[in-house]
Amino acid sequence: MSRLRRESSRQSVITVELIQFIIQYRAQETQEKKKRRLADEDDELSEVQPDAVPPEVREWLASTFTRQMATTRNRSDEKPKFRSVAHAIRAGIFVDRIYRRVSSSTLMQFPPDVVKLLKNLDDWTFDVFALTEAASGQVIKYVAYDLLNRYGAMHKFKIAPGVLEVFLHRVEEGYCRYRNPYHNNLHAVDVMQSMHYCLCNTGLMNWLTDLEIFASLLAALLHDFEHTGTTNNFHVMSGSETALLYNDRAVLENHHVSASFRLMKEDDANILSHLSREEYKELRTLMIDMVLATDMTYHFQQLKIMRNLLTLQEPTIDKSKALSLVLHCCDISHPAKHWDVHHRWTMLLLEEFFRQGDLEKELGLPFSPLCDRKNTLVAESQIGFIDFIVEPSMTIMSDMLEHILAPIAPVIKSKPAPLPEETSSNYDEDQNDEKKRNVCAMTRKSIAGGNTKFTITKPWLTCLTENKRIWKEQAIKDAEACALAAAAEAEAEDKADEKPAAETETESAADEQKETTTEGAADN
Repeated sequence: MSRLRRESSRQSVITVELIQFIIQYRAQETQEKKKRRLADEDDELSEVQPDAVPPEVREWLASTFTRQMATTRNRSDEKPKFRSVAHAIRAGIFVDRIYRRVSSSTLMQFPPDVVKLLKNLDDWTFDVFALTEAASGQVIKYVAYDLLNRYGAMHKFKIAPGVLEVFLHRVEEGYCRYRNPYHNNLHAVDVMQSMHYCLCNTGLMNWLTDLEIFASLLAALLHDFEHTGTTNNFHVMSGSETALLYNDRAVLENHHVSASFRLMKEDDANILSHLSREEYKELRTLMIDMVLATDMTYHFQQLKIMRNLLTLQEPTIDKSKALSLVLHCCDISHPAKHWDVHHRWTMLLLEEFFRQGDLEKELGLPFSPLCDRKNTLVAESQIGFIDFIVEPSMTIMSDMLEHILAPIAPVIKSKPAPLPEETSSNYDEDQNDEKKRNVCAMTRKSIAGGNTKFTITKPWLTCLTENKRIWKEQAIKDAEACALAAAAEAEAEDKADEKPAAETETESAADEQKETTTEGAADN
């Protein structure tokens, strides 16, 4: 009996010691996880008025811009896990810090010149043309990789760095396949970077789940994948295989999203392989909605729906509709960027239109609007584009974002002080005026009567006003040049008409002289 008691006592001691050990171990493990998490957080990151524009521009606007079973998860089901990322981005953790860690790990290495230019990735106007020189044309490779890493998508969705590199390389190849002047890899990066600005600098990311942010970035990146450099109307009129496949409806947009998901099913480029079945379905549905909404023929319908929603007393805005509008605005946003960038995009787009016009001429098809090299009003078309398309779109998007974010926005949010490592970096503290204005993107600004209203920073307003002013000046010059050209042409025609008349008079005089001579000879 005594032996049984001793054995039982020993087992009790062992049990108590084991429990104590487990408790200590668990506490230690929890503390280590907390430290690692803190360390990880340090690392992370309708319609056109017909008399307002020339007939040609009106025709282009009308032909281009006139003609949901989403399984989104509630915000309460999966709360955003990227607030530390947002804080890190807004705190000024730029790519040079990432680069130092990346260069010593299995992640992709960034050339120093690329790192320097990516410091401006948070600006509203990002010069992708300067980046393409430093990146040897591989702009998707670096920008998309950096953004997906900043938002923690690689870690969250278990994307292997090697798989992501292969995927981005093939996306870059798809965008460069037709050698388009405008719809190419640079445009893809421009739209993805604009989406990043809207997610981060307005605070929209705080309204979304991790998966919705991932889907938004991918949709922006892939929205014009394998673009042919011709319009939907051209595909329909020419009876292309793509038009036949998609029954003349959103021909290019259907191809972009279909080709993208086919690419992501390839084993060595499948960045979605670790998503659950539910996550994959949700991401796919959202991406399809967003990319199909970039079809310009749905422009006025899209704006009308959102405008009507915002007039309701308590509007409930569907995430798919909201993100679709944001992507559409990013897609047409170059007139809302600084003039030098906007003007360059405009010339590239017109060259793409003109190439389509050349092809239409070869095929015996009528010229699509703005596709005739000899008869296109460039300045007038851009004024109409800004007045009737871009400016109203940006206004409605801004109103929508302010309505969505007002309930979750902080009363005031100032920029945290940069970490010591960033203070000692080569980052230039003397940022331009735009960046200084954008430091506090989410604020409640005072209005008359002491009330407050949540507003987002809108750097595009200044750009739109300035660009429209420049185009109007150019339109006046173009009109004067056309008038001079018309006068010179009329003068040349008058001279051409005078020459046959003078020749006729000379011939008549010669005939009279000949008759006189003949009569004199007969008299003799």
